[in-house]
Amino acid sequence: MKSVSKKLNMRRGIYILPSLFTIMGLFAGFYGLIAAIQGKYELAAWAIIAAAIFDMLDGRVARLLHAETAFGAELDSLCDMTSFGLAPAVLIYLWALTPLGKLGWLAAFLIAACSALRLARFNTQIGIQDKKYFQGLPTPATALLIAAAVLFHEESALEPISWLWGMIAAFLAWLMVSGVRFISGKDIDLHQKRSFAMIVIMMIAIVLVMVDPYRILFAVFMAYVLHGPMLSIWQNRKARAYRLTRRRARKRKQESGND
Repeated sequence: MKSVSKKLNMRRGIYILPSLFTIMGLFAGFYGLIAAIQGKYELAAWAIIAAAIFDMLDGRVARLLHAETAFGAELDSLCDMTSFGLAPAVLIYLWALTPLGKLGWLAAFLIAACSALRLARFNTQIGIQDKKYFQGLPTPATALLIAAAVLFHEESALEPISWLWGMIAAFLAWLMVSGVRFISGKDIDLHQKRSFAMIVIMMIAIVLVMVDPYRILFAVFMAYVLHGPMLSIWQNRKARAYRLTRRRARKRKQESGND
């Protein structure tokens, strides 16, 4: 009887380390939300970046420890809604969209609403989607771009253009719920050996970030957001060219058969 209850307790238990990283990410995201309300936009941006780091670590740690559970996935999703849905939506509204009035908060609401939809869709596709790609822009990428934009503008002493960021907010919201594919990086095996050149590239990337973190981070996150649509356009053109080639081959085969 004791052995049965012990097994039940083990099944009902949670893995502490991945859940701890998830809660730390929630703390960082919540602090980013409070900092944005207080007008401390730069602090809010760094808090969102910290939340993204913790979000990356909790998944990696769970996979390395073979500690992936349904509870952990649900906890991660709920925390992500605060850190990468509500916090960046409030930040972009208070930082750039307030001059737009109703249109401003509606654009910010699109960020929050589409983040919720994106997370819900992701949860229903766990185990069936291609690990190489995300379907739709991941919510952390949206939040990171907004955070990096705030840091870039603060460092450069630039005022955000309200109408431009309203359009960007709507575009980001659409990307999250779209079928556009984005490289995930989840297929990278950390146990596999890599070439020496990979270490050199990583060192160069770290040096560039340290030299000019505001501009480099903004450029990197912008490039990630834009690579999805560009990848989709390239893949669609490639698929159309392949279908056209197959169609021409069948036509030539039919013509040769008639002869």
